[in-house]
Amino acid sequence: MAYQRGSIRKVPRKNGEVWVLRFREDAADGGRRERVIPIGCLKDFPRERDARREVDRLGLLISVNAENQPGRIRFAELAEFYLRVELGPNAVRPKSANTIPITKHNVRHYLIPRWGNCLAEDIRPLDIQNWLVSLHQTLAWPTIAKLRGTMNRIYRIGLLHEKVARNPVQHVQTRAKSDYRAIILTPDQTLLILKELARNPIHFTLVLTCSATGLRASEILSLRWSDMLWDEGKIRVSKRWAKGSDGPVKTKSSDATVPLHPALAQYLLSWRRRSPWPAEKDFVFPSLKMNGRVPMSASIFAKTHLRSAAVRAGVQIAEGQRFGFHNLGRHSLSNFLINKAKVEPKTVQSFLRHAKVQTTLDLYTQEDCDETRIAQGRFLEALGMPVRMVQ
Repeated sequence: MAYQRGSIRKVPRKNGEVWVLRFREDAADGGRRERVIPIGCLKDFPRERDARREVDRLGLLISVNAENQPGRIRFAELAEFYLRVELGPNAVRPKSANTIPITKHNVRHYLIPRWGNCLAEDIRPLDIQNWLVSLHQTLAWPTIAKLRGTMNRIYRIGLLHEKVARNPVQHVQTRAKSDYRAIILTPDQTLLILKELARNPIHFTLVLTCSATGLRASEILSLRWSDMLWDEGKIRVSKRWAKGSDGPVKTKSSDATVPLHPALAQYLLSWRRRSPWPAEKDFVFPSLKMNGRVPMSASIFAKTHLRSAAVRAGVQIAEGQRFGFHNLGRHSLSNFLINKAKVEPKTVQSFLRHAKVQTTLDLYTQEDCDETRIAQGRFLEALGMPVRMVQ
């Protein structure tokens, strides 16, 4: 912003006329707004040049122009500017419908409450580092890493638009690996769960479809019968159910098809013949309570049916431990295909529709004790040890 001298005006007040200094500054919405600073009473400064001398004596113009230089913006204003630029219709890197509310939540419920009143350029890297570490008392490291990434992006956008001149987040470090270890089901355990749910055809077919396809809960519940490509042996995945309506899939890689084996197709066709809503436009797994207008609730089904069936089937689930569709489908399926069935990781990546194979291997596949034990046995056998004699 160019150097401002402002304008001096007389304005009426209850106790008489006063001199004020008027100037403009950047507003939080990206526009400009007028600010007014009182100088003194007309009786103390009869002429305008007297008021101007008082402005110079008080150093008001120095203060005004310093505030409008890069770096003098407060973090709250910088963060809101970032939200307008990054989440607006003209964003260079558009966010998904699911990412937008999460980003707003992280900015407005974590970053702004802690740093909002600070001048953005005065925030110290070590203070940010210590704050992020303190968050681990209540938040997981991946969530903290996302907060760090969002704060870093806020400053990068600020640098690009010349709102700030430095990025204090640049050298701040955090961990990104989660302490979470998913419950993995064996095919035998999944079979026992299916037997527990066999009396309810919609529950049985839902669990079978989830475990055999690895679809996310939101994806499987958004399925209509028209998404079943029977002749091609595929299921089309092009949307997901979120907040009471269809929305875009999680990533570009998710917009694809998954295999529909004839054995699975038979169970789905059997359920379709019994379903009250078998039309092409109807949900494959409708809410019976809502007369098929919406699909079943994933959270309610997992809490009231799936979890209890798993416990009865002998799955060890601790109090408060997460267990649901993700464990049943994506984690367990990936683990079996790679460790037991010896399917190529790239094939499993395509099956689960991950953008990177590293996601499939690192996050969705755990080490297999049986396989590592066999591998160790092969080494001992190579050493000449009597491996086959030891039971």
